[in-house]
Amino acid sequence: MSNTYGEWLRQQREAAGLTQQQLADMAFMTRSHIAHIEAGRRVPSKEDARRLDKALNTGDVLSSFLPQEDGTIADYFEAARQLEQQAVVIREFALSFIPGILQTERYARAVLGTTFPPRSAEERDRHVVTRLERAKILADPVVPVVWTLLDEAALRRPVGGREAMTEQLMHIVRLVESERVRAHVLPLSLGVHPLMQSMLSLWWFEDQPPAAYSEGMSIGKVHDSPAVVQRLQGVYDLALGDAVPQNESVALLRAIAKEYGHND
Repeated sequence: MSNTYGEWLRQQREAAGLTQQQLADMAFMTRSHIAHIEAGRRVPSKEDARRLDKALNTGDVLSSFLPQEDGTIADYFEAARQLEQQAVVIREFALSFIPGILQTERYARAVLGTTFPPRSAEERDRHVVTRLERAKILADPVVPVVWTLLDEAALRRPVGGREAMTEQLMHIVRLVESERVRAHVLPLSLGVHPLMQSMLSLWWFEDQPPAAYSEGMSIGKVHDSPAVVQRLQGVYDLALGDAVPQNESVALLRAIAKEYGHND
């Protein structure tokens, strides 16, 4: 989002002689949320904007001039991407696709080629580069700590073809065996599980409260309400309790890769 909105909020807060924490208390928000809005990293909800207007006595200005999202992944995911880069602990779940930070180039290229209207080759290349840049957080051997839940359906869907899937699944196996990532599979035999409605990312930070991100068709939302984040953490934990243990999950990843044609 443009930082004009965030800058205007900061100016109004300072003119009222309020700290971020004081404004957060008056608007029933978290200080970190105020900080992210002022920095241009988050767009407040309509309800947040209404409470900010009330706290700052600004009529309906903040409510009326909320930045408009244009519906593209790059825009609504931008705040989430920045939080992902700051996190010290990440827990991921994706129902239909491998989570973004674990994707190989060929797999990412296939995923990013399914949009409508279609992207140009140049535009798709830019999105692939951005996705691979996200994965560089795994270059540090320790931080962030990453756990992922993989729905078996995502492993069995041949995104990009058999060779691309073999490469993708073995990439995850290597990350697990190097102890860089923990991975658990939610088997198809489980049937219904608590995370079937959407993808979910959970983040913990050194200097701010936890946050979460959920995504569906053409929509994504960062959650930083403590009650909502706690509920989403509980949903993730429920699903994790139904998942296959990690060594069995790795064996399943290898077996599916072999079905795709991997013979090692």
